[in-house]
Amino acid sequence: MLLGRTIAAMSSPNEIRYTDTHEWVRTEGDIVTLGITQHAVDELTDITYVEMHMAGESVSAGEPLGEIESVKATSDVYSPIAGEIIEVNEKLTDDPSLVNTDPYGEGWLVKVRVADQSGLGGLMDATSYDEKYPLS
Repeated sequence: MLLGRTIAAMSSPNEIRYTDTHEWVRTEGDIVTLGITQHAVDELTDITYVEMHMAGESVSAGEPLGEIESVKATSDVYSPIAGEIIEVNEKLTDDPSLVNTDPYGEGWLVKVRVADQSGLGGLMDATSYDEKYPLS
């Protein structure tokens, strides 16, 4: 273990893509699940509140789709793609700490139906993201 983490836990999951603003996306057909990365979680520290736009709302690439508050800061969450929010992780209303404990699983933020997946092509793979933003 290194600082409470195993070596395997220090790399980002390979099956998802990453943004420079520390969001991740997992694609399943025309649905994209979006969350924030472990790097973002580490920077924010203890997350106390999560507020995302509502299901049914349209989002544009590069625009905020909600915000996350922590004991340290309030940060916007940006959508890397355009589409329609089809689901918001309601579990985070009662337990925002899920983002801290499982950012790539139970701590996901929203699901978006994407009309054009070409916008996903510019996102980083896990290796590129980990090289650019190594976990300490």
